[in-house]
Amino acid sequence: MDTQRADVTRNRTAAETQPPVAVLITIDTEGDNLWAQPRTVTTRNADFLARFQNLCERYGLKPTWLANWEMAHSPVFCEMAADALRRGTAEVGMHLHAWNTPPLEPITEDDFRLQPLLIQYPTHLMREKILRTTDRLESVFEVKMLSHRAGRWGMNETYARLLVEQGYLVDSSVTPNLSWRGKMQNRQVVGCDYTNFPDFAYRVDLGDLSRPGDSHLLEIPMTIVPGPDHCLARAARRAGRCGRFPQRLADRLFPPQRWFRPNRHNRRDLVRVLRGAGGRRADYVQMMMHSSELMPGGSPLFPTEHSIERLYDSLEELFALTQEKFVGMTLAEYWRRAGASRSPVIADADQRSGISCVCEGRGGTFGVSTD
Repeated sequence: MDTQRADVTRNRTAAETQPPVAVLITIDTEGDNLWAQPRTVTTRNADFLARFQNLCERYGLKPTWLANWEMAHSPVFCEMAADALRRGTAEVGMHLHAWNTPPLEPITEDDFRLQPLLIQYPTHLMREKILRTTDRLESVFEVKMLSHRAGRWGMNETYARLLVEQGYLVDSSVTPNLSWRGKMQNRQVVGCDYTNFPDFAYRVDLGDLSRPGDSHLLEIPMTIVPGPDHCLARAARRAGRCGRFPQRLADRLFPPQRWFRPNRHNRRDLVRVLRGAGGRRADYVQMMMHSSELMPGGSPLFPTEHSIERLYDSLEELFALTQEKFVGMTLAEYWRRAGASRSPVIADADQRSGISCVCEGRGGTFGVSTD
């Protein structure tokens, strides 16, 4: 009995000292309805983003706005995000769409229609597109860019090394248990296969993105959990192999994966994923959306004002649940909590007041404040 009582006490103590699960809200901040492959990209969705920022703040959540080239030139977005940065209620990171980020050197018959991944470009163009986008964001917001997500989830080892060159600390491009091969709209664009990648945060091996390593770059994979595995789900998936429409119907009724990502039809699934985080022993859950999904007609998923209001109803319910045993964090804040890098430079920085990490990047050495 004494041994059992001691075990219970140890388990309770461990549970009490374990930090709360982090809620990471990441927004691919980009132009309007890019699914329509527009020749001229507009950024009207910037007018609708303050509402989401305010909602997050009411529940103590801190969105990471991962901004691409056109949004880095949107005065409305830049003003909103700069205000949130000053108040410590958000982070701005980098998101890169290769086909409309300078320098514009086409690699397909029509880059604006096919929207190739950055990893399809020669390395010198990859580097220059990363440099220009990073420069623009850092000049606008006057902070070091630390977090990143690849456009169309296209990531590889070369891309990771280029991010490290520029002092990035976080990537969130991996979608575990999911392959994008064969899911792009054109065969000239081959998506990445992440089915065998970790589903937990890990420091990247720059020689093999799928393995933990010792680089400064922390990969924070999307929160994607397996879907239901009961007999009806298996039968629906077998039927779905007979054609595209049955496949879409089967995926709608019994999705093979559950993303922590609102899609107008998964309100209950979002709650299940959030509540199940503790049972999965995850120390974070990561939600993603596109900024244009917060505007009526800005995406196929939310075409009307009514659909946007329903989205916010779902978000209110979900965010209220985060008050139970979760804590809101930006991607960079999670990096600091994870202790992702223990190099001598960063270990020394940890001992100085107000600084939790130091990273070497183009243009000098940058400190990341803990305030």
